[in-house]
Amino acid sequence: MAELLEFPANPNSEEGKSPSPPPPPTLKQAHKIRFWGTFVALCILAFISALDVAIITTAFPKITSEIGGATHYVWIANSFVVASSVLQPMFGQLANAFGRRIPLITSTVLFILGSGIAGGATNVAMLISGRTIQGAGAGGVYVLLDIVCCDLVPLRERGKYLGLMFSWSGVAAALGPVAGGALAEANWRWIFYLNIPICGVALAAILLFMRVKAGGAAQLDVKSRIQQVDHLGNLIFIPSMVSLLIGLVMGGVQYPWSSWRIILPIVLGSIGWIAFHIQQLFTSVPSVPARLFSNRTSATAYILTFLSSVIVQAISYFLPVYFQAVKGTTILRSGVYFLPFAIGTLVSAVVSGVLLSKFGAYRPLHAAAFFLSAIGFGLFTVLDQHTSDVAWAFFELIAGAGAGTVMSVLLPAIMAALPESDVASSSATYSFVRTFGYIWGVTIPGIIFNAVFNQNLSRISSQNLQNQLKDGAAYSFASQAHDIRDKLPEGVWDQAVGVYTAALRTIWWVGLGISIASFFAVAAERGLELRKELETEYGIDDQGKKDDGMQASGEDPTIIESEKP
Repeated sequence: MAELLEFPANPNSEEGKSPSPPPPPTLKQAHKIRFWGTFVALCILAFISALDVAIITTAFPKITSEIGGATHYVWIANSFVVASSVLQPMFGQLANAFGRRIPLITSTVLFILGSGIAGGATNVAMLISGRTIQGAGAGGVYVLLDIVCCDLVPLRERGKYLGLMFSWSGVAAALGPVAGGALAEANWRWIFYLNIPICGVALAAILLFMRVKAGGAAQLDVKSRIQQVDHLGNLIFIPSMVSLLIGLVMGGVQYPWSSWRIILPIVLGSIGWIAFHIQQLFTSVPSVPARLFSNRTSATAYILTFLSSVIVQAISYFLPVYFQAVKGTTILRSGVYFLPFAIGTLVSAVVSGVLLSKFGAYRPLHAAAFFLSAIGFGLFTVLDQHTSDVAWAFFELIAGAGAGTVMSVLLPAIMAALPESDVASSSATYSFVRTFGYIWGVTIPGIIFNAVFNQNLSRISSQNLQNQLKDGAAYSFASQAHDIRDKLPEGVWDQAVGVYTAALRTIWWVGLGISIASFFAVAAERGLELRKELETEYGIDDQGKKDDGMQASGEDPTIIESEKP
């Protein structure tokens, strides 16, 4: 039977002057209403931030047809991506300097503000501005979700709660395309307005339940806190990443990869990125400390984070093309057909997190994840227009299981060799690497897809259809396949399906190669013990004292649960 023991937090107090008691057999945080209220807020934010990315994909044609700017559609999506990516390391430092609460509230408010502007947009410039503000808020949300979750529970338990949180992102990814299509037909502005009440609930939960300590920085005044931020590093990093990401997201879409408009920003961004990492070696307050990569376990886990993000995004981006172009489904139905992958992802994310908490071994889970991913991609290589529904659904479940298994157990592996004081910087770097991997997960497969498609374009007998599909147009054309295939001369669309199948199959082969390489890379990790005790300066304040991040929070008794043998 468990009993609650209360120890004075201040060892120098009169009550605390006694020999330190031996550590109990097991330590388990007693989760109270503040914990669960905060965690629910995190899950809501995880859901809505993922939904916002997925829901807009099927609504682009409707939005651009109503407010114009069809030639700028790429920026309606990518302004969000760029803004959310470049600010993540800075948000990690702000979380250390000002506590977790203020940056999370600020990020949520920015997301709400951007949603309101985008929803009320009367022209494409206003819409892009709203999406940019949304992205800035989302970048902070992505980082703070990981950081706050890690502050709530010991390292050994984090996989379980990260898995639960990420599962809501999986639900959003599954619902997004379907909901986006339905809302676009009714009123596309609600794609953005929907964020406001949902984020409002999360914000209310944060204000009501999230009472956390501000850490060591609580003793500093505002000026000293501001000095804890790497201003020069961010001044180098942010424009460098903006330049690099502009080149990556525009390449092959708005301009060919050989254009100076693509090469120049990529080169300048790469030079700036190198300069940033050099600067990080000499600053006293690095936003991405070199020590994060100084041990092989953390360094390998960061690499696996990037590679897993690449292959997950490749599936998310190109599997709908298979359903639309090869199977001839509508956009909405392709979203429904994507559900097995989403279900496999969210279930396995929770299961792997629970297994990590129970056994404390992350290497077997990493290996199993990439093994399943390799099987999934291998099965994808046989997909064609004759593949049965049962077969492709099973293939998706396998691939989804691989994606989900690794999703919730990479961050604990990164932190295993790092002290708790690096939670914010390691989480922010993890979030950026993950987002950066998602961008490359579109760029690399996109280059391969277009190259193979153009190479096989001569197999299509209709010159008119060739002209509509060449030079990178095949991806967006897939959404029209359901409507135009019966209008073409007999056999012509079957020829196009063959070209689509060949291009997609090449992507699946590349995904298989990345999965196999990642599987063997797991061997570079060390099997470190995961800490069972919560050692953080930023944990829940069980006394209920409001920490606004601008004042020192009092020390509180620590309540732990001791289980008698």
